[in-house]
Amino acid sequence: MHDILQELERRRAHARSGGGERRIQAQHAKGKLTARERIALLLDENSFEEFDMFVEHRSHEFGMEDQRVPGDGVVTGWGAINGRVVYVFSKDFTVFGGSLSGAHAEKIVKVQRQAAKVGAPIIGLFDAGGARIQEGVESLAGYADIFLENVLSSGVIPQISVIMGPCAGGDVYSPAMTDFIFMVRDTSYMFVTGPDVVKTVTNEIVTAEELGGARVHAGKSGVAEGAFDNDLEAMTQVRRLVDFLPLSNRQKPPVRESYDELDREEPSLDTLVPSNPNKPYDMKELILKVVDEADFFEISSDWAKNIITGFARLDGEPIGVVANQPQVLAGVLDIDSSRKAARFVRFCDAFNIPILTFVDVPGFMPGTKQEYGGLIKHGAKLLFAYAEATVPKITVITRKAYGGAYDVMSSKHLRGDFNYAWPTAEIAVMGAKGAVEIIFRADMNDPAKLAEREAEYKARFANPFVAASRGYIDDVILPRETRRRVTRALKSLKGKVLENPWKKHDNIPL
Repeated sequence: MHDILQELERRRAHARSGGGERRIQAQHAKGKLTARERIALLLDENSFEEFDMFVEHRSHEFGMEDQRVPGDGVVTGWGAINGRVVYVFSKDFTVFGGSLSGAHAEKIVKVQRQAAKVGAPIIGLFDAGGARIQEGVESLAGYADIFLENVLSSGVIPQISVIMGPCAGGDVYSPAMTDFIFMVRDTSYMFVTGPDVVKTVTNEIVTAEELGGARVHAGKSGVAEGAFDNDLEAMTQVRRLVDFLPLSNRQKPPVRESYDELDREEPSLDTLVPSNPNKPYDMKELILKVVDEADFFEISSDWAKNIITGFARLDGEPIGVVANQPQVLAGVLDIDSSRKAARFVRFCDAFNIPILTFVDVPGFMPGTKQEYGGLIKHGAKLLFAYAEATVPKITVITRKAYGGAYDVMSSKHLRGDFNYAWPTAEIAVMGAKGAVEIIFRADMNDPAKLAEREAEYKARFANPFVAASRGYIDDVILPRETRRRVTRALKSLKGKVLENPWKKHDNIPL
């Protein structure tokens, strides 16, 4: 028995060593942790239970029968984050460059299916060179098996991908179908085709960082929801994100004890909105002053900055926050901001997370670039997302709510549960100047009369009381009371039951 136990420990030690000390040192030299080191940071101490430590590939092509490493380039299993079960797979770049073989794919599929079966989030840590060329179509089949599980688990369990090294070719499509993608600056990149292929096909000369680095995808393409400075920060922030999420769509989000007063007032909010309607202010200040303990986990903070999305808590209960940002493009809705907010709203609705919306929107972005890019369809995504959402929806209009953008931003007409407005709210088809120039076109050559008409229009429509008189606004509230009012509203909605008509699935305007 002693010999058997010694042999078991020897085999475990061999598997844990991955590609060997030399390759581990090379990984560290690049500023990257190993697959197992990342898991140790991500999960609670000593909580990791590994699957398939001794699995090896089955290939006999190109001398691969002489190159077998236990684990075959991916570490899989389950553990806990703050005591809650999660499943994880972490690609090991020190073994065959983390490339995907048939056996490698089977390991990932096993934890994907197990996570879906028990109702627990799955987190994938990517650091790999794509398909294992020596296995040909078997590696491609393995990718498709993984993709299928991504699709079947969508909206069932949270799926999080962290790109911590190269991620190219087939490897990029699994993260693309998950709920959140995070990257590590300077050490990670993702693209469908690499710089060499790009040069051959298009004659473009571009580096891996310029083509698909963290700054590109977190700030330009919107493919990634965030970028972190190093592996340690990435794992720490993923732990923080998981704390806001339910384990599956069958469960409620986790409620934490809050040390913030429920009826706390913020007098400074009474002067947050400038008297000049064209002057910007920081909507994040409002968010931080309303939510519990100023704790806000922002999603896609570097992309489509004219709209803010992220997670927070009210009285300990997780919420999703969507807010126009007047500091960027006056908070206007354009293609990118509509896509960003629509996807976030749909995630919240899929996982029973209430949505709090702060509105200050002058309308949709005009211009040929937006129209040629399909703003109509992209704007409709956000409208569709809010309209189909059945979770509690609370809306606060702080200043402008003009035109169709008023409708889109979780209005009462899209089944908003509580719709509040500050006294500074202006709810109208458009701004006073533009409206007067259309209505009173005959007076265009008389500045004095136009100014008089504009003042008349402002007095009539540049306030929340017309909408309130129609019941489209439930109440006009003092800014300082916002936290108390929205928190009480959220509490009153705990028993909300709302179902959409039966359908196989909807047909959102993609």
